[in-house]
Amino acid sequence: MSFISSIKRSLLVVILLTTSVFVQAQEDPGQAFKDELKSLLNAEHHFVDEYDAKVWMKDMSIRLAKRAPHIPEKERLKILALVHKHSNAAGVDPQMVLAIMEVESNFDRYALSVAYARGLMQIMPFWIKEIGTPEDDLFDIETNIKYGCYIYKLYLKYEKGNTTLALGRYNGSRGKMKYPRKVYAALRKRWAL
Repeated sequence: MSFISSIKRSLLVVILLTTSVFVQAQEDPGQAFKDELKSLLNAEHHFVDEYDAKVWMKDMSIRLAKRAPHIPEKERLKILALVHKHSNAAGVDPQMVLAIMEVESNFDRYALSVAYARGLMQIMPFWIKEIGTPEDDLFDIETNIKYGCYIYKLYLKYEKGNTTLALGRYNGSRGKMKYPRKVYAALRKRWAL
């Protein structure tokens, strides 16, 4: 795809997204949003700097062990490796993803909300039909983190980089400050570098 085609496609997506109206973060967001998200989920990604990844893993492992000592070490490392992989692939802040997880599920991979949001990042089941495959399991650590990172990425894009609005949209409380404040507090207290 040429650079011009890429720009045209991005502009088309932005136009389509800005004409869509969301009532809540994880309600049916419109076909353009779903198509873009599905495309991102299926893209191949590779990492450049293995050293930085290892340093980040060690630092975050210590922090996560303090925050969630109930999670076995092997699972903590898996969560961190997948957060690093998918947040970097999606181009979102991995520490923000950890803060979202803390607020959404307190790192309980089997968390189930009253609205049936599932897993670490509390993904609504309708996303499987819209962007995934019937075999996708939202309690699977990697599936949940991958969905969450890309959903958050597109909410950031939709909100033109405004993190507060993107967090509100992710939580279904756009325009209210309670949820973004909780995420920012977790980020400052435990995850910020």
